[in-house]
Amino acid sequence: MQGAILLTIVGGAIDTIGFIALLGFFTAHVTGNLVLAGGAFVKGGAGLWIKLGAIPLFIVTVIISKMLIDRNPQNRQTHQTLGWLFAAEAFFLLSFMIAGLYFEPFKDPNGADLALTGGLGLIGLGIRNTASKTLIKYISPSTMMTGNTTQLGIDLSNYLRARTPANARDLLKSASIVIGFVIGAFMGASLYVAIGFWSVFPFIIPVVYMARAAFRNEFR
Repeated sequence: MQGAILLTIVGGAIDTIGFIALLGFFTAHVTGNLVLAGGAFVKGGAGLWIKLGAIPLFIVTVIISKMLIDRNPQNRQTHQTLGWLFAAEAFFLLSFMIAGLYFEPFKDPNGADLALTGGLGLIGLGIRNTASKTLIKYISPSTMMTGNTTQLGIDLSNYLRARTPANARDLLKSASIVIGFVIGAFMGASLYVAIGFWSVFPFIIPVVYMARAAFRNEFR
């Protein structure tokens, strides 16, 4: 559960930092970019091409990540592959931070600087989403909370109906994921207000830690 909570905190923080700094661009929440693109199209708002462009970029990231996963024979050195995916995520999050430090403050929602910076963050979390759907699909998604919040409601209902140890464990698991994301979002927002794009750095450290754990086959 520790790894899942760390991943969720990072996901909430990076998505919030990106949304605040990049004038409403989501680095992890593709649905949010689609909704904002639809609103921009109807209202004639700015940033439409960047939000629409996030979709093919995300898909290409997933395709490449999945191809790299498929290069390894099934059930052989899976932990090594996961380690490289975490390492790649850390690299792109670091690139996201460096680009943000170089270009901030962002003023043009149609600017190439915003597109580049947001794209780097999106690639990092796109790699994470691919890992979540393949190599670590046994843990809850760590960047999208709609399904997790639904599961929390279901687990709470089950626990209120029957307060068994199994239902208590399920409730603790789903609650910790949702709470972790909220904590990450508040931490990311607070740090960004205080130190700008340097706020990304503390959340790269857990990803590096998990890459090391995966390489050593110790990721849980």
